[in-house]
Formats: sequence, structure tokens, C-alpha cells
Amino acid sequence: MHIEKRKTKNRIKFYLSHSFREGNKVHKIRKYLGADLSTNIIKEREKKMKALILEEINKYNIIKDPLNFDLSIKEIEFVKKLERSIPIKINHLSEKQWQVFSELFTYNTNAIEGSELNSVEVRSVLEDDKWPKDKSKQDIAEAYGVNEAIQYVRDTKEHISIDIIKEIHKIVFKNSKSYAGLLRKPGEEVVVKNRFGEILHEGAPQSRVVFLLKELVKWYNTYKNKYPALMLAAVVHDQFENIHPFRDGNGRVGRILLNNILIKHNLPPINIDLKNRAEYYESLRAYQKRQDIKPTIELFIKEYKALKKILG
Repeated sequence: MHIEKRKTKNRIKFYLSHSFREGNKVHKIRKYLGADLSTNIIKEREKKMKALILEEINKYNIIKDPLNFDLSIKEIEFVKKLERSIPIKINHLSEKQWQVFSELFTYNTNAIEGSELNSVEVRSVLEDDKWPKDKSKQDIAEAYGVNEAIQYVRDTKEHISIDIIKEIHKIVFKNSKSYAGLLRKPGEEVVVKNRFGEILHEGAPQSRVVFLLKELVKWYNTYKNKYPALMLAAVVHDQFENIHPFRDGNGRVGRILLNNILIKHNLPPINIDLKNRAEYYESLRAYQKRQDIKPTIELFIKEYKALKKILG
């Protein structure tokens, strides 16, 4: 870290600056100390700003390449065993069952993010094109969008890319958000808080979004024929949510992307039920803090069992 001076017409401004490299890209963090400062004040403020810069660097380090260690044979076999225990087979699903799943998923995935449409209203919107009079047009538009996105991932041959991620976002939010399909722009940072104002999650700095998405795609392509599908889907989903590449809508895109990975590996899709929202958030935090993917996979198996009861 070093002190930078910038002269203006009548003043000298001081900054504490630090640069570091990630891949081929150099990141620079600069904190303003003040203008026309004495040596003592510079040293005093430098100490405080250094702590802030180190905290910011730590945020960069938290969001690393997904699973930057290889799984053991024992771990891989354990997840494969879990896959064999899934009580549904994708090739046994009828079109009616797909419709039931899509309506169920649309209701829950939007409700998790605050949609006020209930399950009956979602079914009425999607099956009969009937709009409830007392509900927002945004909620209705996003019900159509999620349902369409589920059909999209059923039809596409692609597993994962930045383009497919943006396309899913565009489909879901094309009639509700002006930035549908657009990654965060410079200056757009994401902090997710609960209703008490406590920070649950901070997305990756905007400057790292594209780099991290490329790393995620690279990781998936490296391990897609080595790791079990449940593991692949869990890591892709949790790391995607860690990155938070969009201003809003990351949860829904991540859960649809999760299902795309499962479908491409001939596993049935997963619905995260609204009643399991707290457990879902805890599984995301376990990955973010410790790269612990086990809670996510355990939740997936739980949701598969619940889905079996609904689909029959």
C-alpha cells in the first residue's frame, strides 16, 4: 500500500492506494484520506483506511474459484449413492407432471423473493391466463417469465455459459425489469439484508463478475464428466449466488440454472419450497463461509422426497 498525492488548483489531496492481480486483471483499491493534511493526520487516517482496504481485499478472497480442491473417491461415491436414492426418474415424467412441477416451482421460487401471488393464483395465471385484480403486474409478469424459463432450459442443449445465464434472466424479467438480461454495471454493488437490516450476503465486486462467471463455466466444463450431477448442480448454484451477477433476480436465475444442470445430466428438477427458505439460506451461507456443499445436497434430497409425494 502507498500514499498517492493529487494536486488541484489550491489543494493537495491524499489517497491510500493498493493494487493486486487476479489472473490477467489488475485490481486497484483507493481510499480518500483528505486534503492538505499534516504528516501526523496522514499516518492516523492511513491506519484506519488500511483496515478498510484489507477488509475489502478479504471480500475478494472469499469468492474464490468453486471447490478449489478435488473431491475424494469416497466423497464422489457417497453423492452417487444419494443420486441413486432419488425417488423420481426424469424419463418417467409426463407432460402433465412437468406442468405441475413448473407451476409449483414458479410459485415457490417467486414467493421466496417476495411475490404475493399464492399457488392458486399462479395456476390460474399460467393455465387460464386470468390475472388476479389485487396483485401487482410485476408479480404476474414474473410468473409467466419463470414458467417460460423452465421450458427454455428443458429445450436448450447448452449446460452453462454467460450467454445462457443472461438469457434466463432476460426471459424471467423481460416484462418487469428494464435491465433484464444485463449483468451489473460499474458502481452497481449488491448487499442482501434480512428484514432486521442484518447483512446476509454481499455479492462479488462488480469488477469481478465476468471473471468469476468465466471461472465457474471453466470449472464446470472441467468436472462435468467426473463429479456426480448433484455435486455439479450444487456448486454451480451456490457459487452463482455467491457472485450475484445481476442487480436483482439472482435467486430465481440461480435456481433455474440449477435445474438446467440437473436436467442435462438426466436427473429430475428440484423445487425449493417456500417453507424451507431459512434452511435454503443457511445452505448458501455454509458454502460461502466454508465451501461446505453438504447442506445444499441434503436439502436437494429432502426436496426430491417432497416432490415425489406431489407428482405421485
